[in-house]
Amino acid sequence: MEEIVRIVEEEETVYTNPIVLEGLPDVGLVGTIAASFIVEKLEYREIGHIESELFPPVMVIHDGRLENPFRIYSDADGRTIVILSEVAVPPKAVYPLTTALADWFRKLEVQQPIISIKGLPMKNRMDIEKPEVFGVGNSASAVAVLKEKQLDLLEEGFIAGTYAMMLRECAKRQISAVSVLAQCYPVYPDPGAAAAAIEVVKKFVTALDVDVAELLENAEEIKLRARDLMQQTTQSAQEMQKGMEQDMPIMYR
Repeated sequence: MEEIVRIVEEEETVYTNPIVLEGLPDVGLVGTIAASFIVEKLEYREIGHIESELFPPVMVIHDGRLENPFRIYSDADGRTIVILSEVAVPPKAVYPLTTALADWFRKLEVQQPIISIKGLPMKNRMDIEKPEVFGVGNSASAVAVLKEKQLDLLEEGFIAGTYAMMLRECAKRQISAVSVLAQCYPVYPDPGAAAAAIEVVKKFVTALDVDVAELLENAEEIKLRARDLMQQTTQSAQEMQKGMEQDMPIMYR
């Protein structure tokens, strides 16, 4: 049976008990901005990509090179893996994508928690000088890790989208996973939230020797560059929400 979503590893990579950072587009593009900044500043190499007929028929061009928008990167030692995308994840691709990724994590025998970097939309974001960051874990051990890193837990709420399914699919395979949620603008790219998230992720990955000052200095430029992707992501989220309205717990409707 043909795979709906394919993880394509483009070169032989030796993994050393890797920790995985997932930064697929979501509210505020927090994960995408954070993951892209980490990859660029630490000069991670591209080791693969993700392809599917469910994804938009889009390729991107960087420095004259044609590239897949769903890409996988790694550091030189195979200790840190970063997954990012430059196009929004269509609602119909969420389940197959997260299932394929969870299966790949199991194949890699990942022992450390998968970390999804996401945003937590706040209507009063304009009044928040420094975004707070919260955590969600998919198991007792994952929650224990969050507490160990002194990260406040999201005690009550309703989560949806790629990171919600990532937590679920990893849990089904006994893979520990957490989501790091930074307070962000609901419909605008938020480099400030991405910077706050990176500072928390550094507690999990000590090798992430990056200074977020540059990210904050270039915030306006990043917002402009990410505008189209934010529009795609917002539209995708709205389509997903329409399909979920009847499935949403009553107290959150």
